Amino acid sequence: MAEGKVAVRRQRRDGALRREAILDAGLDVFSTVGLHGASLDQIAERAGLSKTNLLYYFPSKEDLYVAVLRRVLDVWLDPLQALDADSEPAEALKRYIRTKITLSRDAPQASRLFCLEIVQGARLLRPELEGPLRSLVEAKATVLRGWIAEGRIAAHDPHHLIFSIWAITQHYADFATQVDAITGRGLSDEAFFEATVLSTQRLILTGLGLR
Repeated sequence: MAEGKVAVRRQRRDGALRREAILDAGLDVFSTVGLHGASLDQIAERAGLSKTNLLYYFPSKEDLYVAVLRRVLDVWLDPLQALDADSEPAEALKRYIRTKITLSRDAPQASRLFCLEIVQGARLLRPELEGPLRSLVEAKATVLRGWIAEGRIAAHDPHHLIFSIWAITQHYADFATQVDAITGRGLSDEAFFEATVLSTQRLILTGLGLR
């Protein structure tokens, strides 16, 4: 009985590892060539699995693509959860900006794939955008309105504030080639990374009347 339970746990662990390997490979391929340019054969080879094994976890290329995008969305939106009514606005926003720029440095493929999907109309991701994403943004907009009402930050449209933070922080992932062409540097350069974080924090906080 005990051996059976151990075998089941091992099987579940191995299955979870294979699923993550497929998602990682999918992100690599989709972020490079897009949904239509990718093939399941490419992704299976990148994951070190057979195509048949891949199809056991994801029955179609579209299913895999949506799963990759959902994981990307979870990673990119998780830091926004930390903004709450009891937080000190300046510290919370500084922390959020730093986390977002860190993600642009450490997970640029995820940002670029998400950007590509949005530019193409988000046909497969739109339910996620209109559901969980919209709900989260509305919840955090309520937090920001509360800070405004209490005089803790200057009055600004909460949606535009969130969009501005996303636009600035994700620029360094989505347009890394342009940043490098103009400055000769990127977020892998620690000094440039810190300068980017501090500049963005100063820009956003100053606009909100914070130090």
